[in-house]
Amino acid sequence: MFVFFINFNNLFCAFKVDASMSNQEKAQHISKCLELAILLEVSAEKPGNVNLTSSFEGTICQHFLASAVAAGPTFQKAANRGASVAENKLGISEVGLGRLIKTCTADVNAWQRGGNTILGTVMLFMPVAVAAGMTPTNKNYAFDFSVLRKNIDLAVKSTTALDSVHLYEAIDIANPSGLNDAPDLDVTDSRSKERLIKENVTLFEVFKIASAYDDICAEWVNNYPVTFDLAYPYLMEQLKSKPLSTAVVHTFLKILSERHDTFIARKVGKEKAQEVSADAKTVLELGGLETEKGQKSLKEFDFKLRLSQNKCNPGTTADLTAAALALCTLSGYRP
Repeated sequence: MFVFFINFNNLFCAFKVDASMSNQEKAQHISKCLELAILLEVSAEKPGNVNLTSSFEGTICQHFLASAVAAGPTFQKAANRGASVAENKLGISEVGLGRLIKTCTADVNAWQRGGNTILGTVMLFMPVAVAAGMTPTNKNYAFDFSVLRKNIDLAVKSTTALDSVHLYEAIDIANPSGLNDAPDLDVTDSRSKERLIKENVTLFEVFKIASAYDDICAEWVNNYPVTFDLAYPYLMEQLKSKPLSTAVVHTFLKILSERHDTFIARKVGKEKAQEVSADAKTVLELGGLETEKGQKSLKEFDFKLRLSQNKCNPGTTADLTAAALALCTLSGYRP
């Protein structure tokens, strides 16, 4: 064993790494990274979202904390399957991304009573867990993100029609809001599952249909552009000079300012979602949490988002922020 130090411009952390870690130990490491990302995301006081100081009716921060713990075993299983793929012990189409998402969703549902908490996050994280298991690491246990990203693409493009059915069943379990009529294969239509199998519609193809109005699906289809190209680099730059909580909130605002939240758009319309994005941009331009004007603007923004029974909750933006934090923790960052 040896101690590995990471320096993110005065952000130091140290942890023990065994250069000969087994696949099981690697999968546990990946799972812990993803669990930590969820915990860090919900702990930051992001406007319009559940956090340590704010809640929704029937949903509080502790529901998210329980969800993170409940999700861990399935993340580990996904990473283990990725490792099996890398060793040619399992075919990539046999990973079962849809079933993994369904299993994780059922576990999350069983361990808390706050309703749908992290379905979007789970949908984003599961391919990452599989891909991380597939991706070699150096002796410092660091992932090559270019290889990780290629493996994510391979994992999502190798899904099957059965994965699609399991994903629909996961949505039935989580019962998220904002499920308006889809142009085809509507998840609320009981006939859709039968069609998925009969027409052999893979989960990647389902997400391709939905990518025009759902940014979680768009990440899958386009190889995580918001996560890798916008959110993660911005978060890491913020962490060079700002506290973690500030960096996470600013990253959330950055994503929202450049991408209207598709969860909001589905619930109250694209025009309102674009208005929310403009408000997020204003908060950042005023300095966010680093200036008095920015803090005042953020408080007003948060209040505005919580009106009308939280219909303007930027839930998809929170999921994308969590995905950026997942890359952050996988890269070695520790709070």
